[in-house]
Amino acid sequence: MGDKRLLDSVAIVTGASSGIGRATALALARQGAHVALAARNSSALQQVAEAIRLLGPEALPVPTDVTHQDQVEHLVAETLARWGRVDILVANGGVYLRRPIRQLTVADLERAMAVNFYGAVYAVLAVLPHMLAQRRGHIVLMSSMDGKKAIPPDGPYVASKFALSGFGDILRQELHGSGVYATTVFPGRVDTPMIAHLRVPWISRKVPAEAVAAAVVRAIERRQPEVIIPFQARALIYINTLSPRLGDWFVRLLHLAGWETQPP
Repeated sequence: MGDKRLLDSVAIVTGASSGIGRATALALARQGAHVALAARNSSALQQVAEAIRLLGPEALPVPTDVTHQDQVEHLVAETLARWGRVDILVANGGVYLRRPIRQLTVADLERAMAVNFYGAVYAVLAVLPHMLAQRRGHIVLMSSMDGKKAIPPDGPYVASKFALSGFGDILRQELHGSGVYATTVFPGRVDTPMIAHLRVPWISRKVPAEAVAAAVVRAIERRQPEVIIPFQARALIYINTLSPRLGDWFVRLLHLAGWETQPP
């Protein structure tokens, strides 16, 4: 694109080594943003960084485990040391953990919350003072359609994504008038390594990670409060809002849980 609306912005993307995170980091770079990349896989981060540099902007790979608050704070400190500011945070790091509640352990739930919820919260708390001080910024929280309508047997994942969705709803309202904006993204099934083992029905076919990344960039540009992708996912949300019983029936009828083709 000739018109790079995010030219020289500074972004942090967690979970940037693959899937939605990688696609989003590249999409932001194509719009001119410099990107700090966070994930545990150092070699994969280096590959994404090289791809960004070929596009023109700068990249800063920072190996990070988002379940450790000190590592997330280090990520933000490294970004500030490099560029002096943070304009965009995409809190995307996540783990897909499914377990029927009758088989659920507290450890399952703690693991999902540690990555999907607290990992995002640590990042928000680390960047927010800087964004508020500069009176500009945009925070993107990567939730899931599972954070709007629960799909069994995704108990641990659902709990963490519902928690993140609620956190994002409060965050957005509290930031009103501050110059800092917040968006929560609710993707349906996405074609990423995280659910490569899951076969899904045609109605919830996996969308490309690049489609979610493009939606994230648009949301930042338009300051959208929420993004639901793909469009057919909205129908289930509307139905469930009107009648949870009917929503449950559609989940069963359409077999939205999918089928596991191999152990995750």
